[in-house]
This record gives sequence, structure tokens and C-alpha cells, in this order.
Amino acid sequence: MLVNLMKLEMKKNKMGWYFKGVVIANLLMVLFMWLITYLEELDGATAFINLSEALLVIGTLVRVTFVVFSSVLFAKLIIDEYKNKTISFLFTYPISRKKLILSKILLITGLTFIVILISNVFVAGSFITMNHYFHFVEGRFTADMVSSEMINIVVQGLAATGMSLICLYFGMRKKSVPATIVSSTLIIGIINSSTNGFSVSSIIAVPFMLALIGVMIAYFTFRNIDRVDIV
Repeated sequence: MLVNLMKLEMKKNKMGWYFKGVVIANLLMVLFMWLITYLEELDGATAFINLSEALLVIGTLVRVTFVVFSSVLFAKLIIDEYKNKTISFLFTYPISRKKLILSKILLITGLTFIVILISNVFVAGSFITMNHYFHFVEGRFTADMVSSEMINIVVQGLAATGMSLICLYFGMRKKSVPATIVSSTLIIGIINSSTNGFSVSSIIAVPFMLALIGVMIAYFTFRNIDRVDIV
């Protein structure tokens, strides 16, 4: 049932715009990584101490970008429908309101997690290939790094996906699309900001705690949806 609802949701919202945005964002991130390393080299400096630092920056870029993308999806698929009261038509279907909303949330979080994984691999792979030929950053990408980096990508991807749910609280309070997007940007920006090479997200307990808060927020926001007024 939920899978069918998710498929219908994708058809209804014509998700082509989202996937085009993902492709463009990935290309821009690859270009950004190339430019920052190239320009630093022109100045006789290095943008990154080693390859591990470059991969850390790539992971941060990807998570920040696609958590913001997820907030846009939440705004479009949930908040906007409440704001414009079009959600009332959806709730006329002979299907539980909880299942309808859950299908939207699972669609958004599923897309966010998958896109974060694929984009990390693509951008990091592009940078590693580029570095192989131009030697912008010292060090080689070894077999040992592959397994540790993949584990890190999955763990951080799960945490970021959970955190993306926090914006639902701010968006649903006043049915505000801007509040949904801005809150998501602020949260992911603060968590992934770096000072002297240190980032709060590097303490994995912090993003996972926020991810758990996000899941709880999503649950408490819609737990009584079958018994409350739509507006």
C-alpha cells in the first residue's frame, strides 16, 4: 500500500524537476571542488591538507545541499498542500490519513538518503579521478579508505536524512514554506560548519541525536491527524 502511494505521489508531483536539480547540483559541486583546488594552486597554496580532508568537505557539501533539497520537497508535498488547503481533496480518499502522510514522508526521506549516497560517490569519485591526473592533493585513495569512507557516507547520510525531518515542526506551526526551508538550512549549516578543521557533525552522536529528534517531531506532528481538522 505505502509503496503504491509513494509511486502515485511521484507521478502527481512530476518529480523530473527534482532529479534535474540533483544532476545540476552534483555538477556544480564537482566544479566547485575543481575550482577551489585549482585557484589555490595558482596562488602556490593547497586547498586541502590531504585527500581525507577533501572527502570530508565533499561529504559536508553533499549533506547540506540535499537536506535543503529535502526541505523543498517537504514544503511542496506537505506544507504547501496544507497552506493551500488542497490536502482536503487528498483526505477524501478511502485511505487512512496517517498512511497518506507517511507515504509522503517516506518518499522524501528515501529520496534524500539515496541521493546523498549516490552524490557522495559521484562527487568524491570525480574529485579522486581529477586528483589522479592533476595531483592537487597529496595522498592516494587506498582500498582501506574505500570501506571506511563508504561506512562514513552511509552513517552520515542516515543522520542527515533524520535531521531533515526537523523542518516539519517549523513548517507545520504556521503552514509556512519559507520557515520550512530556512529552518532546514540553519540546522544543517550549523551542524556541518567547520572551525579549525573541527565540525560538530564529526561527533556522530550529535547528528544522530538530532536525527532521532527529527523522527520524533515527524511522529508527534502527525500522530493525531485522523482526529483533527485539516485546517
